[in-house]
Amino acid sequence: MNDRLADKKVLVTQSDDYMGPGIEALFQNEGAKVIAIPGVVPTGDKFNDYVNTAGGPFDIVVANLAHAPCNGPTANIDNNDWRGMFDTMVEPLMCLVRHYAPIMASAGQGKIVAITSAAPLRGIPGSTAYCSARGAQNAFVRASGLEFAPTNVQINAVAQNYVSNPVYFPEELVSTEKFQNHLKRNVPRGRVAKTSESAELALFLASDKSDFIVGQVIPFSGGWATNT
Repeated sequence: MNDRLADKKVLVTQSDDYMGPGIEALFQNEGAKVIAIPGVVPTGDKFNDYVNTAGGPFDIVVANLAHAPCNGPTANIDNNDWRGMFDTMVEPLMCLVRHYAPIMASAGQGKIVAITSAAPLRGIPGSTAYCSARGAQNAFVRASGLEFAPTNVQINAVAQNYVSNPVYFPEELVSTEKFQNHLKRNVPRGRVAKTSESAELALFLASDKSDFIVGQVIPFSGGWATNT
């Protein structure tokens, strides 16, 4: 244990999915007291029950939010899929920041790290709905990050792609010859990132070493996306 997050109280949302398990494990190993809540973050009246169950206050909130990409042509976007992505990834992010950022501001410090996607940084044909929801997350991080910067609350995002996780890049997909050829053509680094590598970036953004970083959407995709 290196204690990079010693005595920090951390909330990790949707902890059983996407990057949740890897972040929870690393943060605990670094001395944090992690409250990991599985499942989709509810909104509306149920959000109050969620935050009451979570407890707090928290020094760090990791907004780990994911939904199946529901790929397909724009002309065939299903209304329920569209709403489902925004209800699972966008509105919960807003609720988490709206609730926790002012509390952190009153305390004089805090970190919110959103685990989003690099997909909207380039755009992916056939993934318009997914790119739209993830793009909304990224825009929210930029604006809210600037708003809370004067209060010593840093809000940033890990905008990742091609990272090992059970939702988007499970091992049974990554190990196929077709996907390996795809990596060689599209990802300069030529491989999928380990879960631990993305978790390390999240840890940096959650640590005191990142106090001067605000409202950033940081591409983490092995060179697939380099713009923000």
